[in-house]
Amino acid sequence: MATLNVLVLVCLLYVAFLFAVAFGADHAARRGRGTWLRSPIIYTLSLSIYCTAWTFYGAVGFAARSGLEYVTIYLGPTLVMVGWWWTLRKMVRVGRSQRITSIADLISSRYGKSNILAVFVTLLAVIGTTPYIALQLQSVTLSFATFAANDPTAAELPDQQSTALWVAFGLALFTILFGTRNLDANERHHGVVMAIALEAVVKLFALLAVGVFVVWGLAGGVSETLARIDASPIADWNMAGSRWIGLTMLSAAAFMCLPRMFQVMVVENENEDHLRTAAWAFPGYLMLMSLFVIPIAALGLQTLPEGANPDLFVLTLPLQEGRDGLAILSFIGGFSSATSMVIVAAIALSTMVSNHVVMPVWLWATGGTAVVSGDVRNVALLARRMSIAGIVLLGYLYFRLSGGGTALAAIGLVSFAGVAQFLPALMGGLFWRAANRTGALAGLGVGFLVWLYCLFLPSFGPSAILPQDVFDNGLMGLGWLRPQALFGTQGMDPLVHAVMWSMLLNTAVFVFVSLVTFPQPVERLQGAQFVNVFEHSSGAATGWSGHLARSEDLMIMSQRIIGARQAQALFSGAAQRQGLAGYLPEPTPDFLQELERELSGSVGAATAHAMISQIVGGATVSVEDLMAVADETAQIMEYSSKLEAKTQEQERTARQLRAANEKLTQLSVQKDAFLSQISHELRTPMTSIRAFSEILRDTGELRPAEQAKYASIIHDEAIRLTRLLDDLLDLSVLENGQVVLNVQMGRLGDLLDRAVSAAGGDDRAALQILRDRDDEDVMLTTDLDRLVQVFINVISNARKYCDAAQPVLTISLKREEGSLMIDFIDNGSGIPTNQHSVIFEKFSRIGEIKADGAGLGLAICREIMARIGGEITYLPGQSGAAFRVILPDSIASEAHAAPA
Repeated sequence: MATLNVLVLVCLLYVAFLFAVAFGADHAARRGRGTWLRSPIIYTLSLSIYCTAWTFYGAVGFAARSGLEYVTIYLGPTLVMVGWWWTLRKMVRVGRSQRITSIADLISSRYGKSNILAVFVTLLAVIGTTPYIALQLQSVTLSFATFAANDPTAAELPDQQSTALWVAFGLALFTILFGTRNLDANERHHGVVMAIALEAVVKLFALLAVGVFVVWGLAGGVSETLARIDASPIADWNMAGSRWIGLTMLSAAAFMCLPRMFQVMVVENENEDHLRTAAWAFPGYLMLMSLFVIPIAALGLQTLPEGANPDLFVLTLPLQEGRDGLAILSFIGGFSSATSMVIVAAIALSTMVSNHVVMPVWLWATGGTAVVSGDVRNVALLARRMSIAGIVLLGYLYFRLSGGGTALAAIGLVSFAGVAQFLPALMGGLFWRAANRTGALAGLGVGFLVWLYCLFLPSFGPSAILPQDVFDNGLMGLGWLRPQALFGTQGMDPLVHAVMWSMLLNTAVFVFVSLVTFPQPVERLQGAQFVNVFEHSSGAATGWSGHLARSEDLMIMSQRIIGARQAQALFSGAAQRQGLAGYLPEPTPDFLQELERELSGSVGAATAHAMISQIVGGATVSVEDLMAVADETAQIMEYSSKLEAKTQEQERTARQLRAANEKLTQLSVQKDAFLSQISHELRTPMTSIRAFSEILRDTGELRPAEQAKYASIIHDEAIRLTRLLDDLLDLSVLENGQVVLNVQMGRLGDLLDRAVSAAGGDDRAALQILRDRDDEDVMLTTDLDRLVQVFINVISNARKYCDAAQPVLTISLKREEGSLMIDFIDNGSGIPTNQHSVIFEKFSRIGEIKADGAGLGLAICREIMARIGGEITYLPGQSGAAFRVILPDSIASEAHAAPA
């Protein structure tokens, strides 16, 4: 007999193997080598998350108790994949175009990005999934108990409650480690998906192995197996037509609405063409999973003692025959079914809780200031990790409160009926443009209450939560409010009764309220985008109004949510498309819509919408958007499309002209200022030289000390004049391309040391400089003296102009897209946004004049970097003034040893 110690060891080794697979897949995806992770086969296998411990263990128990009724659980998803493939394709297209992160996000985004609706869907999903998580814990604990009962070395049976607690702890830990590594929920969880695909193969192989053993090892062949099935109670057809249809429709609805199915089917989808493969491959997988259910159930009923739990026939049949290895394989199959469901469900639900409950509450509590000053990424990640732990804990609590004695199939059907309440709002949102938020809220509310009252609360047992008197006489003594005989419908199956009334009332209220109320403009716009998603996949659903002065706030917020690198790439790309230089695009409606969708991948559509609204001031509806909603004729729409394209081109040209005009105006002002300043700069030393020269010439009675003093003044003023002329000459040579580069090899750290020393030394009282010398071990091949000149200028500017009480300059390095980036960021107040475009222009002196200079330093730096093949830019959205020096990899290379 297999001992519990061996079973625990095998279980731990299997979990460690899953860790390795998940880690390897994540590592391969990050390095760009995981193209095989994006195959349709992996996608199809990930859909096997539908086959939980219910289908592995419970399907056999279902067949033993109810005959062929178990087929309905497989028939519903098969009908959806084959007959409703186009609906799934539409869901996937909407998910990709709107950057949907969960089913709550999809429903809330469709109905005007309503966070109230998202919260309601999230709570319903958590409550509806809780029994399902409890089912998985129960299946694993029953499996351990079965092995313990067949282990003669076990002194006593393990406590099921403690076993379930340890299993819950392990599942929560695995999910946190591999399900919350990235904030962007729209990014693929390659490690988790690969582990689920592997588990799909394991559980299918295990169930087929047990089936082959039962048919050819126990029964003696196919004909003998069929004879035993005919002789068993399973052969009696006692199936009620209403229950058969009800269960088929329920399983089909749950397949589309379960949070875990939405996660793998929509969020994790890499390519909607993968649905073509899944449309035939997944029904084939389900067929193989159900192939041996009836033989195992029939043989179990005949060979095992009366009163044996049918849910565990997959385990007890091999154990009874002394096939310990097969029994352990069967256990691993059931364990895979349970763990994969809990992991994906916890990821999906934690994303919903974080995006639609925690983040809105946090934003409200901070008054919106945290959008630009708080650490949004850490808050969101912490919320998801705590949500995972809380969701698994809820499943464990349900397991304890319900006693863990209910048949597995019964628990699963309770969850199916709960999440099926999303179906009217989901289908209405995808196909009916008149559907609105009020109708969706009303329908979901009524359906949820009926399900809660008629099915969920009674699942705890009589008198557990609802008193027995309510079951007998109805709520408040009203007989037509009995939980299992609502409105006087007696004699119905409790499940069919609850599903019928909850779905009927849900749909009726949803349709009626949507018809008598009018949607908000944003709802109508979103409705057009969802219903006509194949025509408007790239269109904007909402118009925004913004101002350039707020672009930097938007960038600061974006960096705190999606990370500095991704935010800077998004903003700089948008600026280039608008024909603008730098990192700050004009906040046009198109750009704000793009930004909202990017942020929604991390914090959800409703929260992203609220964050941008707090900065920009709210959404507006443009005339073009309203025309799109109005269902104009094809000719008008075509004309409107052409006109919009021309308008956008004109707007782009106008923006470029406006930016050029503003720049020319600023340059004109600076030119006038420069002419005045340069004349002053030239006149002052020349006047001094002339005056003191005349004194020396005309005064014959000067003492030697006075002569030396006046000569020294003349000398200093001459040097000052020479330096100014040298700068002008240097800039002229650089601009005309007449400079000859002196290419040498040197270490970056040494060059920075020279620059710091030349700029005034590391005088911490004047300026503290923070550096990571290990990162500076980079060899450069370029004109080192010219590059040091750039560093000196940037460091000197920080020393002169940083207005912090204790000035600090941070020098940091990073590599990205074939370039080495050296950032110089101080802790001052920075440079005003309206001055960013002229920072590197000649004669530019930004802000208050605090030090001598003609404003040529940064212009010289720009020309030097252009000549050596690099670039210097101003980096907005930082804590103070920030300059980035960019060197291509042809100049910079990693140093393995210092040069001789």
